[in-house]
Amino acid sequence: MSKQTQERDRNRISRDEDLADRVVLVTGAAGGIGRAVVQGALRRGARAVVQDLSPSVTELEAEHPGRVVSVVGDAADEAVAVKSVAAARSQFGRLDVLVSNAGTTLNKPLTATSAEEWDRVMRVNVRSAFLLTREAFKIMEQDGGGNIVYVGSFTSTVALAEGSAYTASKGALSQLMKVAAVEGARLGIRANAIAPGVVDTGFLNHIRPDGQEYLRSFGAAHPLGRIAQPSEIADAVLYLAGDESSFVTGALLAVDGGYTAL
Repeated sequence: MSKQTQERDRNRISRDEDLADRVVLVTGAAGGIGRAVVQGALRRGARAVVQDLSPSVTELEAEHPGRVVSVVGDAADEAVAVKSVAAARSQFGRLDVLVSNAGTTLNKPLTATSAEEWDRVMRVNVRSAFLLTREAFKIMEQDGGGNIVYVGSFTSTVALAEGSAYTASKGALSQLMKVAAVEGARLGIRANAIAPGVVDTGFLNHIRPDGQEYLRSFGAAHPLGRIAQPSEIADAVLYLAGDESSFVTGALLAVDGGYTAL
């Protein structure tokens, strides 16, 4: 075996154990990206609190008894956010990583967007992240540090026609991340975000029956010529969650197949 092969294998083993004994809280864990993040974290040795509005999130707890605890509810509900963070401490003794992934979308022209729709998107995408960050800070400060990763969007930095509420919410999420990074630095808390392009999930299935086919139609808009798989987004999240990114904080990592490079 060559030295290069040995080094590559050592690096792979290191990554596979990167989150050993860490406790990770993932919101929106029943969806494509959230579930992929949970599965990747478990492979890397973590234990997890998984939160989602969908009761199907309990399946992850059933699949991994003793290593996963589920919380069903709306992450934008203050009581649910508090309960989710508290579950990490009560069940596993600590919270090392928060992955704020819960989200929703809306595709409507500005003039067709109601105040109620605007408020709903902001509530799910921004309020939930704020509440969870606030509660996570309290525990992480006591324990000497931690790590927060926000799942944003390419629309954190570029406009999306007929997406005023969604685009504004992802821009706000990016700014929340920067504040968390600055305030958290002296506490040993890192905060970063990823900005995915279009991902092959069921994200739009509640809006249109051909949701996944519609998403795949955007492949040509990405220089790489396709949309992302949830596991590719999860890998970026877990990179920021692990020790390999130990000097990275306040960063918005584009994982968009080159979309925003155009």
